[in-house]
Amino acid sequence: MPQMRSTHCALLLAALGACGGSQPPPPESAPAPAPDQAAEPAGEPETAAPEPAPAITKAPYGQVDGKDVELYTLTNAKGLILKVTNYGAIITELHVPDRDGKMGDIVHGFDKVDDYAGDKNPYFGATVGRVANRIKGAKFKLEGKSYKLAMNNPDTKSHLHGGTKGWNKVVWTAETSESEEGPLIKLSYVSPDGEEGYPGTVTATTTYTLTNNNELRVVMEATTDKTTIINMAHHTYWNLGGTGSGTIEDHEVTLSSDKYTPGMPPTGKVKKVAKTPFDFTAPKPIGKDLKAAGGEPAGFDHNFLVNGDPGQLRPVAHVKDPKSGRVMDLEADQPAVQFYTGNFMDGSTTGKGATHIQYSGFCLESQKVPNAINIPAFKNDTVLKAGQTYTHTMVHRFSAE
Repeated sequence: MPQMRSTHCALLLAALGACGGSQPPPPESAPAPAPDQAAEPAGEPETAAPEPAPAITKAPYGQVDGKDVELYTLTNAKGLILKVTNYGAIITELHVPDRDGKMGDIVHGFDKVDDYAGDKNPYFGATVGRVANRIKGAKFKLEGKSYKLAMNNPDTKSHLHGGTKGWNKVVWTAETSESEEGPLIKLSYVSPDGEEGYPGTVTATTTYTLTNNNELRVVMEATTDKTTIINMAHHTYWNLGGTGSGTIEDHEVTLSSDKYTPGMPPTGKVKKVAKTPFDFTAPKPIGKDLKAAGGEPAGFDHNFLVNGDPGQLRPVAHVKDPKSGRVMDLEADQPAVQFYTGNFMDGSTTGKGATHIQYSGFCLESQKVPNAINIPAFKNDTVLKAGQTYTHTMVHRFSAE
């Protein structure tokens, strides 16, 4: 059909220039850019800088008592890593460098929350309360009224670390933020009136800050709606060589203490440490007088009175691991510190690839004098009334030599 083909070509002629004939002329060239608008030479594409690791992350960690438990990871500007769970306000890991810059986890702990909730957990990394340490006879008097508590430390006929279900065995509420000092996590718990036999509804908080100066800052606070007793403590088991690296017997310890309170629980008697196994006023390996400290099993589990003004942040302890070079300096604002050398660990628990053998970790628990409520000289130290705020600050400073 030649006529239709001719018509079709005519319609396309304007657009194509021809139908079956010559190609249209090439487009005119674009004008050259002015000298000050010269095109940039082609180069390698820009590569975006890698994103820094987030300072705070959160992951599921199971359930306890039907409540969700999380594991939080805090990383400071220098790469130190702190892991905390809202179950028991527990520190599960803390990675710091040795003298060669090699990172190591320096706290004992477990892999699963079920192990922290189990009966064999010796308070690894926890916030203990309402009252840390022991109350003799598991009873006390307050404002003329007698209170009976659980005797959960039968060896010393005492109430220990807040009772059968102290604050180390409850789920706290967590809030995280990035402060100017470094990432932090604030954990809160409301202890109802009568819990574990204690009077008053208490609102408690523990705040962990991993500062960019390589410090672990611990701040504990509490308020009450009626008179009660409070003595919170932090209960990490430290091994500066790294968890699983052996015992802490070679760790060199200095305590800022000229006096200690013998007995467990203390009765009010105070002795000088000079010329006794309890003298750590100069650096001394933990193992040197470990057996001489006595006890069954033998070792240190004693309360030392910290030199200086109670209530002021001041030096408490200096600890060095000669093998790794890691150093920990502790400052706190409490009148005393419990120094414990893991005497009761017997290898029956494991976690994070480590077996928790005897003397494989030490605790430095700054606090009020144990059993204070039953000792006239210290009785008022642990009493907290409505309208008052209990505060307790610890600063762990890490370095290497």
